Amino acid sequence: MSAAASCLLTEDQFLCSICLDVFTDPVAIPCGHNFCKTCITEHWDKNVPCQCPNCKEVFDSRPQLRINTFISEMLSKEDADRDIADGVQVFTALKESVERSQAELIDTIKEKHRKTEKQAEGFIKELEQEISELKKRSTEVKQLSQSEDHLHLLQSFTSLNAAPPTKDWTEVTVHRSSYDGTVRTVLRVVNQLEETLSKQMKKLFEAELKRVQQSAVDLTLDPDTAHPKLILSDDGKQVKHGDVRKKHPDNPERFDICPSVLSKQSFSSGSIYYEVQVKGKTKWDLGVVRESINRKRKNIVNPQNGYWMMCLRNENEYKACADPVVRLSLKSRPEKVGVFVDYEEGLVSFYDVDAAALIYSFTGCCFTEKIYAYFCPSLNYAGKNSAPLIISPVSHTE
Repeated sequence: MSAAASCLLTEDQFLCSICLDVFTDPVAIPCGHNFCKTCITEHWDKNVPCQCPNCKEVFDSRPQLRINTFISEMLSKEDADRDIADGVQVFTALKESVERSQAELIDTIKEKHRKTEKQAEGFIKELEQEISELKKRSTEVKQLSQSEDHLHLLQSFTSLNAAPPTKDWTEVTVHRSSYDGTVRTVLRVVNQLEETLSKQMKKLFEAELKRVQQSAVDLTLDPDTAHPKLILSDDGKQVKHGDVRKKHPDNPERFDICPSVLSKQSFSSGSIYYEVQVKGKTKWDLGVVRESINRKRKNIVNPQNGYWMMCLRNENEYKACADPVVRLSLKSRPEKVGVFVDYEEGLVSFYDVDAAALIYSFTGCCFTEKIYAYFCPSLNYAGKNSAPLIISPVSHTE
């Protein structure tokens, strides 16, 4: 085997042996084996002592995870190649659609022009026929007028046929109405292009959602941060607003004013993704916040104050809590919202999971401390907004 051949990497070398998928945030452990950062972290959270899932080497203390830069740079190249291919596919489809529509439009105009020409040619032929008949009649009358035999003139004149019928050509036009459909054709073509673009964009968003879902994390709600009127489920996956203020220790982490709660898990690197069911609610807030937000007062919710949020108001008014606030126009009401965060890239994105559509993205975010997932089910308003926010298991899109 040649040296070059022996250096070829197989696809299996880029798969995590825990999740059996391509590495996400690959890290190396002291024995030399590589895993997704989340996979090995969760594995060691559940299993004692810490050992390598592959070679079973046991470590006296939990090893420090080190980023495998080589594999990361190769997961980067693959992502770049895939993004290029997806982009080329979209623009190729649009280009082909434009070319087809242009050819169709030209053919339609040419066909209308041909019909107009044929109509004009028919009018010209009909007019020439009338002129020929009139000339013939004019010649006959002229010859009779030159005859000196008056009896023959009278006999011949009475035998002449009646004058040929003629059309009132002042009322005849080659109607341009045959071109009126051109505008309609153009509008139809534009609508077709919009449909093509919409389909291609949906494919891109579906691919993007599938990609970010690879960063799914298992979140639970932290009861120590929950506002006293919030009701949390036993499994820490659901939260809703109750009418009774419970007696909880007034610890610094607890929200006192806003009916909010944070996740137990915090993040200070890599990427995370989670999904929240919002079905049946008329008001809510979702997103991520930095650890140092003030939980004892009502804050202005925007990135400058450490909030990267979107919210629902009045059943169908969606907003991104930027500065200034961005009103969002959505084609449908999301029943499940996906939240994706890339810590290093400074990106927070919200998705309508069922529609596989991007709702809004905060870009250029500056994360300098731990961040937590934030949930605010808002007041129940006498049962009108009593449905809970539910952290849902991520079901990867096909």
